[in-house]
Amino acid sequence: MKFKRIVCLIFCALAFVAGVKAQNAPILTLKDAVEIALKNNYNIQLSQNNKAIAGNNVTLGNAGFLPLVTGNATSNNSIQTTKQTRSDGTFNDIKGARNSNLNYGVNLNWTIFDGFNMFATYDQLKQLDKLGAIRLQDTIQSTIANVINTYYNLISQNEQIKALRGAIEISRTQMRYSNDKFAVGRVSRLDVYNAQVNLNTDTAALITQLQQFKTTKIQLNQLLVRDLQSEFAVGDTIVVDDKLILGDIIAKAQAQNPSILASQINKRLADINLKQIKSTRYPQIGITSGYTITNNRTPAGFTLRQDAHGFNYGLTATINIFDGLNQWRRERNAKFQIDNAEITTKQTRLNVEADINNFYVAYLSGLDLIKLSQSNVELARKNLEISLEKYKIGNITPLEIREAQRNYLNAQSVFFSAQYQSKMAEVTLKQITNSINIQ
Repeated sequence: MKFKRIVCLIFCALAFVAGVKAQNAPILTLKDAVEIALKNNYNIQLSQNNKAIAGNNVTLGNAGFLPLVTGNATSNNSIQTTKQTRSDGTFNDIKGARNSNLNYGVNLNWTIFDGFNMFATYDQLKQLDKLGAIRLQDTIQSTIANVINTYYNLISQNEQIKALRGAIEISRTQMRYSNDKFAVGRVSRLDVYNAQVNLNTDTAALITQLQQFKTTKIQLNQLLVRDLQSEFAVGDTIVVDDKLILGDIIAKAQAQNPSILASQINKRLADINLKQIKSTRYPQIGITSGYTITNNRTPAGFTLRQDAHGFNYGLTATINIFDGLNQWRRERNAKFQIDNAEITTKQTRLNVEADINNFYVAYLSGLDLIKLSQSNVELARKNLEISLEKYKIGNITPLEIREAQRNYLNAQSVFFSAQYQSKMAEVTLKQITNSINIQ
């Protein structure tokens, strides 16, 4: 008996310390949590950088429209000993002759026609930029949804903690009644033991719930990218938007869902890829130009010194006549990729619509459970109050009052779960339609 009381006291002390910390912690609103996540979250930062890279790539130069201008310089030097016998019979013997050749200038290479490949490439870069923007928005919506889900999970768990603390108070009252009755000989010590066990069980359940609550707080701190041990308190209300209509959600998803939009862009990229492959059927025409300066020093030659400079220009043209049928193979594969992209788009639309229908069923079910369980909580509470009064005067057994207490806890648990289920379904539906908005 003494050991059980010590265990109970330890559990109560731990629960009390956790409760004091929670009361002293600053309140973190959902809006503040979302703003912190949008500022700090690593996934968003990575997506922002990837979007910036895709935007930087959309240039005429990257697409191949602009010429390539290069500067070059070459210097060759040698030291040679030369013996020459000329055709007129004279002899020339030069030792340690220093020869040098210096060549430098500016060259221009410009592809002026490549079978319209540069136009297709520029379109491809713009589509990739759009795809980066869609992925960034999807990452933002996903992060917001995760923050909202975790935040409301904390609210739901916090309400469970409150309910468990209430259950502990009721168990303490029951234990006090049992001790009073035992003192006057109205009940046996077994009733006192049962009351003590009930109190220990409720306290253990509270400790477990507090541990889960702390773990979820760490998850939220991780999403916000801040000290994982940062203490904070959450609100106490879950408000579910009960105005969602299935037809409106599906229509909005077809126009705004990131997965659908990305599949459409991938279809466009497949079309562009075919254009790029077909461009090699046309001639490739380019112009070359440059200005070159040359200085030669050859002491052993007929010309001791030569300096030259001047402008050069030319035209190049190439065309693929036969490449082992690889052109035909690449075009055929590109058409298959277009077909795959079309199939993927249709499949994505179907998957998104299926997800919407599934989550909408959970959403409606949650709304119905909220209405039902809310009234059930009130009935269970009244039943528990009546049962306590009856137990006080000895009209019911300890098992009956424990059953009333369990029914009240279960009713509260169902109500909190229904709220959370419906809210999570609502948030997911808004995430699918890319329309999560925190006012």
